[in-house]
Amino acid sequence: MEYNAKSLQFLSQCFLDTQSPQPELRRDAERNLSYTADTPNYGLAVLRLVAEPSVDEQIRHIAVINFKNHIQTRWLPASGTPPISDPEKEQIKQLIVSLMRSASPKIQAHLSEALAVIANHDFPNLWPDLLPVLGFNLEEAINVNDFASVNGILATVNSLFKKFRHQDLSVPILLDLEYSLDNFAEPLLTTVEGISVKINAAAGAGSAAALRQLIEAQILCCRIFYSLNFLILAEFFEDNPDNWMNRFKSYLTVKYPAVEETGPDGLALVDELRAAVCDNLSHCMEKEEHLFQEYVSGFVEAVMSLLVMASASPNRERLTLTAIEFLTTVSKSVHHALLAGEDILQRITQSVVIPNVMLREEDEELFEMNYVEFIRRDMEGSDLGTRRKNACELLKGIAGNYKDKITERVSPRINYCLALFSENPAANWKYMDCAIYLIVSLATEKAETDLVDVEGFFRSVIVPELQGQDVNAFPMLKAGALKFFTMFCVVIPKPLAMALLGDVIRFLSSDVNVVHSYAASCTEKLLLVKDDTSLDIGPSLPVLMTNLFGALEKPESEENQYVMRCIMRVLQIADISPEVASPCITRLTAVLNRLVENPENPVFNHFLFEAVATLVRRACEKNPFLVPAFETCLLPSLQMILVKDVTELFPYSFQLLAELVDLNRPPIPPFYMRVCDDILLVPIVWNKSANVPALVRLFQSFRQQAPNELNSNSKVRLRKGLGILEELVGKPGTEEQVLRLLNPIIENLRYDVMAEHM
Repeated sequence: MEYNAKSLQFLSQCFLDTQSPQPELRRDAERNLSYTADTPNYGLAVLRLVAEPSVDEQIRHIAVINFKNHIQTRWLPASGTPPISDPEKEQIKQLIVSLMRSASPKIQAHLSEALAVIANHDFPNLWPDLLPVLGFNLEEAINVNDFASVNGILATVNSLFKKFRHQDLSVPILLDLEYSLDNFAEPLLTTVEGISVKINAAAGAGSAAALRQLIEAQILCCRIFYSLNFLILAEFFEDNPDNWMNRFKSYLTVKYPAVEETGPDGLALVDELRAAVCDNLSHCMEKEEHLFQEYVSGFVEAVMSLLVMASASPNRERLTLTAIEFLTTVSKSVHHALLAGEDILQRITQSVVIPNVMLREEDEELFEMNYVEFIRRDMEGSDLGTRRKNACELLKGIAGNYKDKITERVSPRINYCLALFSENPAANWKYMDCAIYLIVSLATEKAETDLVDVEGFFRSVIVPELQGQDVNAFPMLKAGALKFFTMFCVVIPKPLAMALLGDVIRFLSSDVNVVHSYAASCTEKLLLVKDDTSLDIGPSLPVLMTNLFGALEKPESEENQYVMRCIMRVLQIADISPEVASPCITRLTAVLNRLVENPENPVFNHFLFEAVATLVRRACEKNPFLVPAFETCLLPSLQMILVKDVTELFPYSFQLLAELVDLNRPPIPPFYMRVCDDILLVPIVWNKSANVPALVRLFQSFRQQAPNELNSNSKVRLRKGLGILEELVGKPGTEEQVLRLLNPIIENLRYDVMAEHM
């Protein structure tokens, strides 16, 4: 596509028409652009249109989005899509940096994203001059105080270097990193120093607008520093620690009222710079803690002062989290004594830990609105930090070297919280929750703690909560009590623990998702850690199963993985009589039928099929006459999965079919042979690698349980089977599966059937 007045007019009109309220005009424009995108130099023409100042800003904005999308799909296109030619690519790379610098902020952002896409594929090997060009443009923009362009260039560099955070250490990555440091480490330091001087000048002049842009630039510089040092601490930065550490400290200690006092957005911007500094400090400490020995003391004091103020504000989340993470890093380093002083321990306990462990409005909202995410953060050790989690991690870090000192300070705080709760339980229930959270979070993996006498605390504090008759009252407190029981049930005497099983089962009927999820987890843990629980849960089994299946009918718990995991565990441990098996298979089949329509949770799917398979195996091995009844329930559901092509459930379905085939006595019902011919011997089903182990398992079951049926039409079936074998042999990682298929063929088919194929 040639770029001239005619093509400029054509493209401009098409982009404008894509926003038309008239559907026909809009569709025609989209069709024309889609067709034209296949022609050579289309991307280059659109980029030149974006650079054309005479074109309306709205059209240029639409065009730059189209250009970005074109680059994403055509730079390294999928098969069948015409690629961008190498000469066109070179011209685009020559234009895009200078255009990005001169563009308006909205257009600049999209050009920066497009440049990052190109760089992800071409940098540095196919675009060696990118960093020098960016460095030159960056210096020019700083010299003329064009900080809109400065921030655009730094955002692009930040996108380029982010890859070092997500790559394993290898020779190619180290070569890329070395190239990046050779070409940008010095420009980065020069930029940081220059911006630092300008920040001080703008702060002195009270220029809020200029100061905002400068702080944004310095945030990007901090992020680039983090990326370049992520894999290894770069020698260039090791050789110049003063240049970085002194500036980092100034951003933690200096206030910028011209920005901070303009409102929440201004304070959040400055806090983002401080948080980026804390990230860098934590990372440097983890990489080379001895190198920063002379700076750590000053940083601890600066961060501590910031943290005390930030902890008191519900809106300073990011700074609070990163500041606590830095202190936690120090607590686990050779500099841990800096946090052992009486004064700083008192400040940490009273002004950091307790305020951050107390429930906040955001925690209550998450508890009510997104129970899965709440549980992930609260009980499963999510990577995502929270104030509560990070505060307790800081205490644990200090306790690693000063356990007695932490116990001396935290135990009184726990008793204080319990005393406040006792005075007015309805008003002060959050203090009880705080006490429970501290004990559970600071316990060791072996459920050991010096903060309280566990059994005494359990009897006096937790048992009354578990015995409360209203399963929906104070749900966060009930969830905390169930979590405590789950954590410490291994050290609680069995008679006491099992006496409370009925109360835990009662909480399965709670309308609150977190509560019945924690009740399910607690029940499962009791079954795992207490001996001979199959006898103990016998009398409670009907109510337990009723409440578990009832929980799956609660809103948003239809695919509750904690409840289904508990069902699976009960079926693995309990005594499965026909009176238990019959209602269980009916309820599980109903869940399966509902799941077929829209399976969303892979973990739930796994536990569901495990539960079904466990029930089928244990019940039918004990009572073979149950097999037909189980088939009546399950086979229509499995057939529905196959007919509706619910591919994510195929492996489970094949394994369950194999289980049913194994439980049959020859001759097996005709349905199974139809499965063999219509599914098992169809090559396309074997194309998906996730299906292969389950199909092999099913194939083995057929060969062992139905040799006569297979021999009756054996030549056709053998030919199809060998065709599948041939396909599998050609794929990597399937050799073992091929042998597992071949062995039952050799063992079960007559030689005259196999002779011509030997």
